[in-house]
This record gives sequence, C-alpha cells and structure tokens, in this order.
Amino acid sequence: MLGTDFIRAARYWNHDVVGFTHAELDITDSEAVWSTCVKERPEVVVNCAAYTDVDGAQDDLEGASRVNVEGSRFVALGAAEVGASVVYPSTDYVFDGLKGAPYVESDPTRPLSVYGQTKAAGEAETAAANQRYYIVRSSWLYGTGGRNFVDTMLALGHDQGDVVVVRDQVGCPTYTAHLADALVRLIATTAYGIHHIAGGGECSWYEFAQEIFRQSSLEVRMMSMTTDELSRPAPRPPYSVLATERGEAIYLPEWQEGLASYLAERAVAT
Repeated sequence: MLGTDFIRAARYWNHDVVGFTHAELDITDSEAVWSTCVKERPEVVVNCAAYTDVDGAQDDLEGASRVNVEGSRFVALGAAEVGASVVYPSTDYVFDGLKGAPYVESDPTRPLSVYGQTKAAGEAETAAANQRYYIVRSSWLYGTGGRNFVDTMLALGHDQGDVVVVRDQVGCPTYTAHLADALVRLIATTAYGIHHIAGGGECSWYEFAQEIFRQSSLEVRMMSMTTDELSRPAPRPPYSVLATERGEAIYLPEWQEGLASYLAERAVAT
C-alpha cells in the first residue's frame, strides 16, 4: 500500500523514482539489494518492504526477522554504499501501549509482539548501517494498494450486516496516500532520525469502524468486544497513539479526513 502511494507521490513532485515489487527485488537477498543500489545510484532509498502479518509473525520469528531485521539492514547498507539516505517506515507496535499518553520519538520501545520486536530491531539495524536515516513510525495503515481494515469492514457490512470490533485498542488510522506525501516532503530535508507521522486524532478500532459505516452510509449492526475476548495470537498495545516532539514536524490531516479521501479514491478505483 505505502510503496504504491509513495511512487505516485514522488512522481507527482517530479522525482525520478524506480519501484520494485517483491518478485523483482527480494530485500533478504543482500547481493541483489547491493547490485540494484549500485546500478540505480539513488539519492534516497525507501524501504516499504516488510513482514506485516502481526499474528502470522507470532509463530514465524525467523521469517519476520529475515525481512524486518536482516532485509532492512541490507537495504540500509546498500543505500550507504552509494551515498544515499534511507527511509524505514516503522510502526506504533514498537510500543507496549501502557504509557497512558501519546508516544513521542524519544520514548523507549517495548514491543509486545514478535512483529513489533522485529520492527524495532529493524529500526536499530537501519540506524546502525546508515547515518542518513529517516525512521518513520506510523499507525494503522490503509490504502488502495492492498488489503486493509476499511475494506474488511465494508465487505463484512455488505455480506453479513453485522460486525464485531475490538473497543479497547486505540491508535491513529493513517491513509497511506497522506503518509506517502509526507515522506516525499521529509526526504527533501536533512531531518534525519526518528519521526512520528500518523493520522491526526485518535480512536479505537470500534470507533474507526463506526466512522467507516457512517461515511459509507451503510446500515450495519455493530457489536464490540475486548482484546482478551477476541483472543488473537499476537498481543497488541492498548493505547499506541503517536505524537511528536519535533519542532518542525510534518502533520497529517485528521483521521476522519483521511478516511473520506480513501473512500473517494476507492470509489473511483472500483
């Protein structure tokens, strides 16, 4: 999702950009990553490849580590080899969600899940391999380039007429087109380091689903449950809202506005 939208945003701002699918470039192949960087000689490398199956990663530490840790190191090293900066999109799941307030860039990471642990390790590998790094933590991504929570809710609403959604996990839904545009703006700066960039405001998954159905004018009977009742394989942070302490931060529109933009784009795409 993010890779597709980043390519579109970069081209909109007249950047020369080359995108590679998983089939075209496997980031766990260090030689392939190195040779691609040497061939292309980019100024910036944006690593949108990741193992993002949160529950799947819980029983696949090796697979998640291979992509999120080793692959990220290879990408950062390849970029450094040709003097390029590197962008590493990360996640709110590097936090345990127990702070009781929004997380800022300097807060210590305490991931609960294998997915969060491998993404935190990928952050460290990226920073160690390339001094010119942008680590960008975001939250609850959705966009037209892949499967996402919004599409799942709409499908369930149409097919079943009722849905059950978790009410005790709170975060910042983020439209990938908005995040991609922010990344293009960020790489035009030398503000290296960690950044928190996510949809404005906060909500629970239940509140997010309510707004999806409201904006879609879809009549759905909604029920809520707790995380413990849902009993998913991987633990999730209960409150992983992202804020920023940076003086010249990049802010995204409110999450409700992001949802409206996504639904409008989705209607055109379908």
